[in-house]
Amino acid sequence: MDTDKNLQRRQMNSKKKRVFITGGAKSGKSSFALKEASGAAGEKAYIATAEALDEEMRERIQTHKRQRGKEWDTYEEPIKIGDLMMEIGDKYDVIVLDCLTLWVSNLMRAGLKITDAFNDLRKVLQDIDNAGGRHCLAPAIYIVSNEVGMGIVPENEMTRKFRDMAGVLNQQIAEVAHEVYMVVAGIPIRVK
Repeated sequence: MDTDKNLQRRQMNSKKKRVFITGGAKSGKSSFALKEASGAAGEKAYIATAEALDEEMRERIQTHKRQRGKEWDTYEEPIKIGDLMMEIGDKYDVIVLDCLTLWVSNLMRAGLKITDAFNDLRKVLQDIDNAGGRHCLAPAIYIVSNEVGMGIVPENEMTRKFRDMAGVLNQQIAEVAHEVYMVVAGIPIRVK
């Protein structure tokens, strides 16, 4: 039996919003995503794909948590973001997923089949709201990724593979997004 809150979320899915935000490193894309998502009412979740593999990264992660504040529930998931979204999606009104390129790096480092993971995430974003009423994702989802293909061709195979995989994933997510933004020097430009 649906709770009143879950029923309300299901009804809001007719107004669902899937936003994809890309840009270069330190372009302001995460800040833009948080600013936009923070303006929405309701429960908020932040899915972080970064791993604290060294002291500098641990400090970055702690700084970002403090900046988000207490209105955000944070989930740290480096690999199974599709599964996590399925698990928590009906509990939140807004989800920010940051960042897909770190996720690609995590998948590569773990030696996992990247195309399967991409397809799983894309399917979650496309089909979950229509899964026989069993699950529904938050009405608003913001997905952040880096645009890594605008520079020179990398000199080694692994880096080229990473660039190519990130580019393919960005295209797939942009295709299923309702809105797409490119952030340049802190300025968001709507692309779709």
